[in-house]
Amino acid sequence: MINVTLIGTGGMVPLPERFLASCLIEYNGKSILIDCGEGTQISLHKGRLSMSKIDTILITHCHADHVSGLPGLLLTIGNQGRTEPLNIIAPRGSTKYINSLLVVCGYLPYEVRIAELHDTKPQEFEQIGLKITSIPLKHHINCLGYSLELALRPHFQPDIAKKLNIPVKFWRTLHSGNNIKVDGNTYTPDMVLGEPRKPIKISYVTDTRPVKRIKDIVKNSDLFICEGMYGEDEQHDNAVEKMHMIFSEAASIAKEAGVKELWLTHFSPSMMKPGDFIKYASDIFPNVRVGKDLMSTTLKSE
Repeated sequence: MINVTLIGTGGMVPLPERFLASCLIEYNGKSILIDCGEGTQISLHKGRLSMSKIDTILITHCHADHVSGLPGLLLTIGNQGRTEPLNIIAPRGSTKYINSLLVVCGYLPYEVRIAELHDTKPQEFEQIGLKITSIPLKHHINCLGYSLELALRPHFQPDIAKKLNIPVKFWRTLHSGNNIKVDGNTYTPDMVLGEPRKPIKISYVTDTRPVKRIKDIVKNSDLFICEGMYGEDEQHDNAVEKMHMIFSEAASIAKEAGVKELWLTHFSPSMMKPGDFIKYASDIFPNVRVGKDLMSTTLKSE
């Protein structure tokens, strides 16, 4: 079970009811924060979401509206008594920008570990039990999206285990993927497990023009969170100039990638009511929602 919450849905500058784009993904008692612009910790407080459980912060890129909230958030976490290290993962060339923000923090009672990812090819790594794949994007500076997957073990088939006379005390071991030996007989997990199960998959993309790699990596996501800086198709040339996307472009990616649900985020401050433009997306991909701060969902295994 994974909880996903949009912490902020704004782009460029925060508004009174719309903080800057950020997302919290909670799993197994820990969480991953994607981006940390101005207002992030205020929204976390409003949503009564734990900051102390944040294990990793994934940074899409180092424009101010995606990282300017880091000093305040890190200081607050320190004031809450944290001592274990916190991970910050960002595109190549980000360390110098992040370290400059950490200067403002002064002393922190925990270690901040910064790691950089390649900006032209995807990389896979694991955090809090989730497999994460970076998505190189096309923006004014090095920028990454992220796709997160929770692998699901096949269902255990007790009827088959009973027919094989496998004692119940060994079922958990087999379900965990380990062989067992009973009365000289070896039993392997494939003997009692069902078909492979599709992982739970969440993908997050912002601040980019459409590139083929997005569709390839977010394919079959249960939830695809994508920027929609501008709503109307008439804003296409403006989006190209600023290297962002319009609603219809995000919806086209969702349709081509076969995702289950699309959430739009990272709205221009000039677009006061993004919901007024949802038709530009829903005409292409019907299962779409216009994001709002603290909108959330829980993704469960089928």
